[in-house]
Amino acid sequence: MQSVAKGFSTQVVHAGEQRDNHYHSLTTPIVQTALYVFRDTADMIDYQEQIMTRGEADREEYGRYGNPTVQAVERKLVALEGGEAALLFATGMCAVTSTLLTLLSASDHLVLTSDCYRRTRQFCQTFLKRLGIATTLVPPGDYAAMEAAVQPNTRLIFSESPTNPYLRVLDLPRAVDIARRNNLILIVDSTFATPINQRPVEFGVDLVIHSATKYLGGHNDLLAGAVIGPRELVAEIKKSRGVLGGITGPQDAYLLLRGLKTLALRVQRHNENGMRVAQFLEGHPKVRRVYYPGLSSHPDYAVAQEQMTGFGGVVSFEIEGDLESTGTFIDALCLPYIGPSLGGVESLVEQVALQSYYELTTEQRRQAGISNELVRYALGIEDTDDLIADLEQALEKI
Repeated sequence: MQSVAKGFSTQVVHAGEQRDNHYHSLTTPIVQTALYVFRDTADMIDYQEQIMTRGEADREEYGRYGNPTVQAVERKLVALEGGEAALLFATGMCAVTSTLLTLLSASDHLVLTSDCYRRTRQFCQTFLKRLGIATTLVPPGDYAAMEAAVQPNTRLIFSESPTNPYLRVLDLPRAVDIARRNNLILIVDSTFATPINQRPVEFGVDLVIHSATKYLGGHNDLLAGAVIGPRELVAEIKKSRGVLGGITGPQDAYLLLRGLKTLALRVQRHNENGMRVAQFLEGHPKVRRVYYPGLSSHPDYAVAQEQMTGFGGVVSFEIEGDLESTGTFIDALCLPYIGPSLGGVESLVEQVALQSYYELTTEQRRQAGISNELVRYALGIEDTDDLIADLEQALEKI
């Protein structure tokens, strides 16, 4: 099957899963166990010898170090992203924090694009700072600033593509060039893109991170994260995972495996909904501005056209109004749920100022680049005409 599995729809269904398993089941079994027992002392010694000589064994010893259901997901992610190895984590943030804690030491420095997920920024600027690790934030799209931020003790560059909530798209070849010339590791959080729309490894990115809670799972019913990249780097992060304990349980791994099988179909609909809704909103008189990389008005439109095969289901936009009228608009919508996530089959909407920046004043939000009128709409897979009709009637209410 591996020799003929070229298309993404084929790979998301078949890649990484073993056709022959202990129970002859079509679906990969949920191996619900915390530990793995040995047949006898010789079997246990053989396991220890494998660990000592190869760094890994043909079986597992304890659930914190691996699980067959989890490994099936990891193999599938390797096939989809094109890396050499993958690791599954309890959450996307666990993937981020474990990776950075593995690759950075006291007195090191990292460069971080300023539009990364705010919890990622918070971890770098507070937790890593306590460990003596410095962070420099650089504006999105400013590659001169990115290179100028590199110091003798810089170890890595971390960015997202597309970003949240303005969907800025990293010029991957330019970022890779900066990283290579300065002997740095380049990490890209590709949650918003998915491997269907963009595969950073193909451009030379070292490590790709996903919040698998979002598009990869696709049904808002699990928490998971993933790191994909070169075998040696991933092996180091795996050691940290065993110590830090951020393992995904087999039940969530199974749900993720099931969700991945429809990833290509779901992302196709997300892309279609995203483009049509963005075009509708851009032409509406009550919408001030739309942020969507598939529109020529987006600052990274040209980069997105070069790198991406689709632009995803998240559309951010500002309406003509204020904090209160934006809330009125959101409350008038009938189809989306109000919530902070994305990538599921159900549409979700949020007023960013209240959902993610509630504790800040209007001026503090402005300084952070967040207006009171900013809406992030994570479109699901509903019929596009229904989504547009719902937006139209809600906009009429303000």
